[in-house]
Amino acid sequence: MNPVVDILSLDHEGHGVARIDGKVTFVDGALAGERAEIAIYRKHAKYNSASAVTILKASAQRTEPKCRYFGRCGGCSMQHLEASAQVAAKQRVLEDNLARIGKVRPALILPALHGPSWHYRTRARLSVRWVPKKGGGLVGFREKRSNFIADMASCEVLTADVSALIQPLRELIGHLSNADRIPQIEIAAGEQITVLVFRLLEPWTEADVPIVQAFAERHGIQIWEQHKGPETARPFWPLVAPELGYSLPEFGLVMPFKPTEFTQVNIGINRALIRRAMRLLAPRPGERIADLFCGLGNFTLPIARSGASVIGIEGSKELVARARENALRNGLDHARFEVDNLFEITPQKFSALGRLDKLLIDPPRSGAIELVKALPDAGGPQRIVYVSCDPATLARDAEVLVHVKGYSLSAAGVANMFPHTAHVESIALFER
Repeated sequence: MNPVVDILSLDHEGHGVARIDGKVTFVDGALAGERAEIAIYRKHAKYNSASAVTILKASAQRTEPKCRYFGRCGGCSMQHLEASAQVAAKQRVLEDNLARIGKVRPALILPALHGPSWHYRTRARLSVRWVPKKGGGLVGFREKRSNFIADMASCEVLTADVSALIQPLRELIGHLSNADRIPQIEIAAGEQITVLVFRLLEPWTEADVPIVQAFAERHGIQIWEQHKGPETARPFWPLVAPELGYSLPEFGLVMPFKPTEFTQVNIGINRALIRRAMRLLAPRPGERIADLFCGLGNFTLPIARSGASVIGIEGSKELVARARENALRNGLDHARFEVDNLFEITPQKFSALGRLDKLLIDPPRSGAIELVKALPDAGGPQRIVYVSCDPATLARDAEVLVHVKGYSLSAAGVANMFPHTAHVESIALFER
């Protein structure tokens, strides 16, 4: 007989949290305040993992998922929670992490940044598998708690034109000689063109070439091929196509990029996040500012547009080359870029950067712990804007910034970069 539980809260992954005889149980598909019949699918020493079988008492914040594949597809985890409640839950995750891990509280909670909840995603990696038992090719995200690919023909979070490509892609795979040697298709949608990068473990044959070319022309896309690492990706058809890129109209910037280079998946929230970062950082002519983990210059070039002198530092030489090209393209000659491993930065290497009035930090999920440790205990940048994609590592780094380096956490808030997922993007301001 399945147990019946009361859901006490949501965890940071969007699972309902219940207790059975004092043991924490995480419940997929259940919301705080609900009563549910559950099925336990995994028992651990300290907790259980379960899924909701029947919702006996529903939350007022529960809503009907828009996607017919929700619950099977692992791409989304929170479509059953009303959109504004998702944002509120992410804000709680940020505040809880700051208090519990960082032992800090922001003086000001910033209003959440949010935008359209559907068809927002311009970047994705779709898995591909040839499964004759299911009618041929599968193209999409992996199933929840599984390595199998969800049997799907559309996606409500991908841009509408990319969603409409899923079924045609499944049909295309079935006509190719190397159907069982294509593990992944990377999607990059720009403002003028959508690029599909096919990861090929075996090249296309001469017979495949006209099939792939016709597909690209029929759907108005560009197809790239990639045989090994990202550096091997190259255009396949058409060889000449509109430029892949995004714009930042508020700053008069265009940002070209290659389909394998990192960019944010949500252009609307990216623009809002840059706008907020610039307001918090308040760059001014005559100031010297560093943008650390700068990527292709997403924040660096808006800083430079203010008239400040800015240096962007990034560990990827390919992204630094792209950032330099973007600065030149936008006529910004007072932005310079360097390649360096910021995960191994020391106080001496940071000091060698010279006087810095302000910092912007935008690290990957692992955070910037060595960097914040390398900051001077006194003097140094008076203002730091920290953009984070993981509230736990932000909180860990905030503890050092506040309790060791003497900064105050002036403000923090979330940006709903990935609606319907548990991903928490956030921004924080530290000041001396």
